Amino acid sequence: KSPSSPDISGEMVEPVGNHYVVARPVYSENLFNEEHEKLGCDSAKMFTNSSVLLCLYSCSAQRVKKIALGLFPIISWLPAYRFREWILSDIVSGINTGLVAVLQGLAFALLVNVPPSYGLYAAFFPNLVYFIFGTSRHISVGPFPVLSLMVGGAVTRLVPDDSAGNGTSTNISAINEERVMVAASVTFLSGVFQLLLGILQFGFIVIYLSQSLISGFTTAAAIHVLVSQLKFMLQLPVPGFNKPFGIVYTLESVFSQITKTNIADLVTSLVVLLIVFVVKEVNDRYKAKLPTPIPIELLMTVLAALISYFVNFEEKFNVAVSFLSFRFQAPVAPDVGVFQKCIGDSISIAIVGFAVAFSVAKVYSIKHDYPVDSNQELIAFGLGNIVGGSFKGFASSTALSRSGVQESTGGKTQIAGIISAVIVLIVILAIGFLLAPLQKSVLASLALGNLKGMLMQFKEVGILWRKDKYDCVTLWKSHLLCKFAYRLSFIFYTLWGTNNCVCVFVHSPSCTVLANVGRSNIYRNRKDYSDIYEPEGVKIFRCSSPIFFANIEFFREKLITVGFSPLRVLRKRNKALRKIKKMLKKGELQVTPKGLICMANHTHESDEELDNNRIEELDQPTNMTDLPIQINWGADLPPGITVPRVDIHSIVLDFSSVSFLDSSAMRVLQKVIVIHKTNKGFLDKLERCAFFDEEIKPSMFFLTIHDAVLHILLKKDIASSPKLKPAEVTLQFSSLQLIDGI
Repeated sequence: KSPSSPDISGEMVEPVGNHYVVARPVYSENLFNEEHEKLGCDSAKMFTNSSVLLCLYSCSAQRVKKIALGLFPIISWLPAYRFREWILSDIVSGINTGLVAVLQGLAFALLVNVPPSYGLYAAFFPNLVYFIFGTSRHISVGPFPVLSLMVGGAVTRLVPDDSAGNGTSTNISAINEERVMVAASVTFLSGVFQLLLGILQFGFIVIYLSQSLISGFTTAAAIHVLVSQLKFMLQLPVPGFNKPFGIVYTLESVFSQITKTNIADLVTSLVVLLIVFVVKEVNDRYKAKLPTPIPIELLMTVLAALISYFVNFEEKFNVAVSFLSFRFQAPVAPDVGVFQKCIGDSISIAIVGFAVAFSVAKVYSIKHDYPVDSNQELIAFGLGNIVGGSFKGFASSTALSRSGVQESTGGKTQIAGIISAVIVLIVILAIGFLLAPLQKSVLASLALGNLKGMLMQFKEVGILWRKDKYDCVTLWKSHLLCKFAYRLSFIFYTLWGTNNCVCVFVHSPSCTVLANVGRSNIYRNRKDYSDIYEPEGVKIFRCSSPIFFANIEFFREKLITVGFSPLRVLRKRNKALRKIKKMLKKGELQVTPKGLICMANHTHESDEELDNNRIEELDQPTNMTDLPIQINWGADLPPGITVPRVDIHSIVLDFSSVSFLDSSAMRVLQKVIVIHKTNKGFLDKLERCAFFDEEIKPSMFFLTIHDAVLHILLKKDIASSPKLKPAEVTLQFSSLQLIDGI
């Protein structure tokens, strides 16, 4: 018992100043359980099992409905579409995204080694399928440079360049037709793999691809894209090298022919690349001030095509033009012979395409607060690739730059995606011939311009080495393994094989909520004992396994269920503040000593109109400095304004059993940490990784749970705050979210 309250039952021991004394018997495990009546788990398990069986046999109609809504998400979101509020934003966003999709489709087709016009099929058909089956509202489905290069590797391996040098138009056309069929067949097979994985509920596989692995893989792919486009920028006859260290042989071939460079193509490429990089940097730096990103790809394409046409570059300077042929292709059956030779490539393409797309979708789902289903995404992309491959397209996923355009220009739902598909359709059927004079070097430069973000990931190597040498080695291992065939399946197999036993047991770690038992310094699972004490407004959360990339999302979701979703609460409060300020300005609210009094019936305005497409503003801490009154979120609010009630002011994280965490885990913990009980090795690693800052300090870490809880109670008493302080909760938890991938 504490000296300050020796005989008070029902109260936990409290400190005197910075000291406390605990007097209790010496317990064995059995003695403690007998004295404090540990609850048996047999009856609870029996009840749980009977409930599950009852649900399985009595809710069949509901289950069928749930499966149907899950398989066809359009049934859920389309009837709830706010036509008057969203349609204009979706149209504007769709037009902008469609123009970017056209240019990226043409450019990325060069990576596949097929005629550029086939890139438009990859930008059109998967979009139609995703509109019906996809769950993300903001990603733009279509070609992605890494996937395009992976398909291109399979294409050049099965249909190599004409080694005899018979560069006749007939021979080139025959080679192109073969390559188109190979690309379509590989895409079809990868779609089949994605569809099967989705049906078998294997969407969880993405958690085994760590941030370091994906970063290393995409950065290495960007280097290969850069090297592969040199032959178009310099207009040199460089063959494809499908063997180990093929990138070295490619560079050797380029430099051995460097004197044959077409100067017009080289100058055009450098000018376009420089302008694209500069404008993209401007878009990044001033994205908060620009109403929409500058469509530099569109401007450069139109300008280059006009100059090439009027100056007649093809005849005067012998530049290579695109020879675009725009018309719909009839659907074809895939080549079964290609299936047997490209199983490994198709598995790699299926995994990479899904990992990239789901990472981007997850970023936007967290930002805009809606769920995405990993298994349904696999089904959507699988069907999209099957349909796209049937119409001679190549593999599709999403590109961060294109999805960024769709989201930043106001896209609300998948309607923006279908509008962008209409723009691609118009180009295919009506105006595509205007791009016929476009140089291949311009398309190559545009493809490289979209790799800026991937190449900038090189800056992470030094930081990652200081934080976690194991993750850094994983990143560079990805670079080395990422050779001509891009066999991510091999990387995935290696990762799974070496960590199989660990992953099975820790990807869903044991997480429990603790409570004080016996009013002493002992804390146990609150479900196991009846005589427990939980301080008001305090939750104690224990994780009993290492925390790393494979289980950090599970950990974050469990923590939210124990407490609340801080990002959602923060946004609701900021939206409420906007409405209150607006009502005060109009005189609809009046400040009195008793609080706010509504003077008129407030007309309802949607949250979307108030957001003004600037979600980031809602993620900032609540600011009440310009209000004439301090808002008490726990009290009654004006009519039409509701915010979730928060009854928690502190969460103690018990990490005494956490023996390891990686860089992915640290990124999330920096956003959720408040007070820890932890071990010495854990704390040392956090210090080495520069984990602490002005908000997260070593003083927030305690030796025991009891120390942490008493610190909270003492701090609360000093503040003389019998009620909770919601503003402090907002500041502590406002940034709780999972940071994105690619």
